[in-house]
Amino acid sequence: MDESFEAVQDFIRVILHLDMDAFFTSVEQVDDPLLQGKPVVIGQSLRGVASAASYEARKYGIKSAMPIVQAKKLCPHAVFLPGRMARYREVSRQVMDIIRDLCPLVEQASVDEAYADISGTRRLFGPPENLALRLKAEILSATGLTCSVGIAPNKFLAKIASDWNKPDGLTRIRPIDAPAFLQALPLGKIPGVGTHFKEELRRMGVTTVPDVLARPKAYWAEALGKRGAFLHDRACGIDDSSVVPGTDPKSCSAENTLDKDTLDRALLERQLLIQAERIGRELRGIGKKGLTVTLKIKFHDFSAITRSKTLHRPTDITKEIFDAARKLLAAEKLPQPVRLIGTGVSNFRLVQVELPLMPDATRKRSRKLDETMDRILDKFGSGSIARAETAIRDADTVEDLLSQKNRTLNGQ
Repeated sequence: MDESFEAVQDFIRVILHLDMDAFFTSVEQVDDPLLQGKPVVIGQSLRGVASAASYEARKYGIKSAMPIVQAKKLCPHAVFLPGRMARYREVSRQVMDIIRDLCPLVEQASVDEAYADISGTRRLFGPPENLALRLKAEILSATGLTCSVGIAPNKFLAKIASDWNKPDGLTRIRPIDAPAFLQALPLGKIPGVGTHFKEELRRMGVTTVPDVLARPKAYWAEALGKRGAFLHDRACGIDDSSVVPGTDPKSCSAENTLDKDTLDRALLERQLLIQAERIGRELRGIGKKGLTVTLKIKFHDFSAITRSKTLHRPTDITKEIFDAARKLLAAEKLPQPVRLIGTGVSNFRLVQVELPLMPDATRKRSRKLDETMDRILDKFGSGSIARAETAIRDADTVEDLLSQKNRTLNGQ
């Protein structure tokens, strides 16, 4: 092959996105062959929601986050399981180790997906498709699971490509093919373009990517601010974000994009409590406490603010994290509806044994409640997480929920 061609290829940015296929339910089907070919749903409680659904279950219309009651109506003969997070994390580590062994720069995006910057690897593996096929084969051999891979010039396009031919797919979007690919892309595939944003765009006469591109970026920036500029960039296939390898975490955070922009403070507080539960559990799992709590709010126009509070002492206690985030929210006037809300804990300290001087009964009780909840989640998995989050959504106030949680845990 012409050496000048090879030299040019070495400088072309190539990003790979690998996404496991129906990860949780596929692990269950591999571990129990009797489940293979059957509709499987992770989540059991009638008050909970489905955290995952196999492809067989999806044929009946069952989706992630669907209430279990509705899922059972759609497919009464489906197998409903509580979920085993420890097992899923174990398999996830196997998958990520394989990716890191073959790819020079890897960013784990979640328990079942990762980005890899494979620019310049052509001399080692040949075309990017060769590396993708090797990854798929080694993961299948080690775990019995299939995955889908997208290859593209940036993370945005690579993620879309990985979803294009699921399951067990491999899709490449070359730079020269990106414009035509984007022309046919549904607007809802662009990150941040949800149901309500699509309706807003429809009222503007915009229903397709070509409609977006028919107007210059300056128009979108003026009409919709940052989210308008973001929309135009993505419609053009522009994404300059880098693949960032994981390091020792300097913070723990959680955030949620709301189904509908809102000024309802009670709803926002319930989201903060869900996030505090997740962050507290993660901190306790890695043996660290944080001294700083941060609140992140993104508004309807995509503008964002962050507010931080430094505590008197480091914590991994859910209630203390929530109380700090709640106070930060209470101090904000919310000039427009909230689109996204998030909580973070940083400024870590290693967990040390607390001296029993002047014991704080309230703090001890909160810690005991957290430890009990951790044991429940370890034992019952994601089904119990779904029940907890459903209870949070159903509670009239956060105080109702905290009281309900105390009563429940006292009975364990």
